[in-house]
Amino acid sequence: MQNESTSPSTPWNKTRVSSILGIDYPIIQGPLGGLSTQRLTATVSNFGGLGSFGAHGLAASAIKDVIAEIRELTVKPFAMNLWVSTEDEGARTSGRKEFARSLKHLAGHIEALGAALPDHKSYTPVRFEDQVRVLLDAKIPAFSFVMGVPPQEILNECRAHGIITIGTATTVAEAIVLGQAGVNVIVASGFEAGGHRGSFLMPAEDSLIGTFSLTPQVVDAISVPVVAAGGIADARGIIAAFALGAEGVQIGTAFLATEDAGASVNHRNALLSPTAQRTSLTKGFTGRLARGVHNQLIEELNRPGVEILPYPLQRQLVKNLAVPAEKAGRTELLQLWAGQSASLSRQSDAKTLLEILVSEISAVADPVVDCNREQRAKR
Repeated sequence: MQNESTSPSTPWNKTRVSSILGIDYPIIQGPLGGLSTQRLTATVSNFGGLGSFGAHGLAASAIKDVIAEIRELTVKPFAMNLWVSTEDEGARTSGRKEFARSLKHLAGHIEALGAALPDHKSYTPVRFEDQVRVLLDAKIPAFSFVMGVPPQEILNECRAHGIITIGTATTVAEAIVLGQAGVNVIVASGFEAGGHRGSFLMPAEDSLIGTFSLTPQVVDAISVPVVAAGGIADARGIIAAFALGAEGVQIGTAFLATEDAGASVNHRNALLSPTAQRTSLTKGFTGRLARGVHNQLIEELNRPGVEILPYPLQRQLVKNLAVPAEKAGRTELLQLWAGQSASLSRQSDAKTLLEILVSEISAVADPVVDCNREQRAKR
């Protein structure tokens, strides 16, 4: 860890993360993939945190529009998030036979809901290079990414434009690789996190390390400031993250449960209900390992022998069930993305959530953060 001395009187929120990003509070809103909204991103940024927008599923032209809309809502720093790896092996060669074998596990539910069974369609890839070009041309404040390390020329161009880069690591080895590439801030993402695992050096199934174990190991292994993520939903989690050496936190599910996010009413109600106390990992929703509220659909798709298409083909297939299931209010058949601390979600308003977090942290955090700083100074 970098040797530096900070006065014990420095407030908890004055960390390298807040300084690098130019924000008041080192709280990053998780990008939330397809459930991001411009409103949520701007709300978090306007409060003084870092709002994020998950744009990996959007075409380049749509990303350009999103950036313009966010800039109409805030002049504060915000992040756009992409996936470095946008498809899995076999996505371009998978055909009608594979599609039919995977569809049979969903067909009964689709027909029971009165929807037509989908036909096989040719795969049209979304290119990371096209997406990131929009971010670079727009000179966004921060570029966050998962599932890999962007090519060095992209990172160099980010530095030239003053774009802060935020990479995601699910193992210590991944954090070291990101640090060596010159990434500015590294998110240590524990397996408690909701949504997709961001692993890229080893299979996601072999990279399942908890936040409490991963964060201090990453802090000790690199000089880059670390943001803890996964299972953090309230002030207790944030304070614990700082005690582990993190200089910021990333929170996803707690923001997803607010009305500012893009989750449906059915999804939001599930996050705020006792059912959210149990979450599970599955490849069945999209083809890549991800965490959601445990339900009937996860159980069925996790059964041995169920054929799962490579990402993003499986994701496109499951949408044919998600749309009619959402209309029917059948939450047992929905993709209910959630982290392991989903049951701690309480607030329906993102600004109120932030106000409560900052108030509660400020009351007790400074001694913990000062201890963290003193330990760093000794290294």
